[in-house]
Amino acid sequence: MTIRILTDSGCDLPEYIIRENNIEVLPLSVHLGEVDYLDGVDIKPEQMYSHMREGKVYKTSQVPPSKFREAFIKYAEKKETCIYIGFSSGLSGTFQAATIAKEEVLELYPDFDGYTIDTGCASVGFGLVVYEASKMVMKGKSKEEILSRIYFYIKHMEHIFTVETLEYLFRGGRVSRTSAFIGGLLDIKPVLNVEKGKLIPIEKIRGRKKSLRRIVDIVGERGVDLKNQIIGISHGDCLDEAEKMKQMIEEKYGCKEFLINTVGSVIGAHSGPGTIAVFFLNAKEEK
Repeated sequence: MTIRILTDSGCDLPEYIIRENNIEVLPLSVHLGEVDYLDGVDIKPEQMYSHMREGKVYKTSQVPPSKFREAFIKYAEKKETCIYIGFSSGLSGTFQAATIAKEEVLELYPDFDGYTIDTGCASVGFGLVVYEASKMVMKGKSKEEILSRIYFYIKHMEHIFTVETLEYLFRGGRVSRTSAFIGGLLDIKPVLNVEKGKLIPIEKIRGRKKSLRRIVDIVGERGVDLKNQIIGISHGDCLDEAEKMKQMIEEKYGCKEFLINTVGSVIGAHSGPGTIAVFFLNAKEEK
C-alpha cells in the first residue's frame, strides 16, 4: 500500500526537501490586524520579521479541521496510508484539529489507514522527524519501520534555543512581564528547550555571545553520535549567526550534515527575530 506523509507548516522544512520527498504540508495561519496569511504561502518569514522589527504584532491560528478532513478523504478514497506528523500539541491546537478530522473521516471510510502523531516538537526539530520519515517512505520501508523511527526521533529529539529579546515570548504568554523587563535591563539571553511539547527555561545567560557558546556546550553534553546525524539549526532572520553556530558545532564535534532554515512565520511570531535554535538526537538507535 502507498504511504503518504502529511504534516503542517510548523515543521519549518526547506521547500526543496518538501518537494523532493513528496511531503504534503498544511499551512497554519498568521494574522496582522484584519489580514490573514497562510504560513509559507501568502507570507514569507523575512517579511514578517521586518514588520516585527517595526513594532507590528502578529497573531497565529491552527490548521482548521476542514483542511485535514479534505486531505484524509483524498487518501482514503485512493486507499493510501496517511501518516500525519504534527506540530507539538503543547504549542498549537493543530494536532487536536487533525485528530477530530480523522475520527470524522473514519465514520465515512472505516477502512481508512490513517495515523495522527503528536511529535511534541517544533520548527526544524519537528522537521527532522518529518524528513526522516519521508526518506524512509522514498526507500520503500514498511509502515511499521517508519512508525518506529518516528517515535524514536520524537523521544530523543533535543531542542535548544535562545532569543534576542524576551518581549515576544511575553506577548505570547510564555514569560511574565517582570521577566521580560528585567531580562532586557540586564541583557539576559535565556537558553530554553522543549520538554513534553512545552518551552522550558534551562539557564539565564548574560550576553548574546555567551548564550550561543553555551548552546554549543549543551549540544556536546546531551548529544549522542553527533558526527553521524543531521544537526538542525533554525534562525529568526539571522543567517550569519546560524552559520556561525554551524561552524562552532562542526569544529568542536566533527559534525558533517546540517539542515539550516529560517524559523517560519507561525513559530517566529512568538519567538521573534534573532532566535537561534539547534536540534539533535540524544540517543543512537539500535539496529
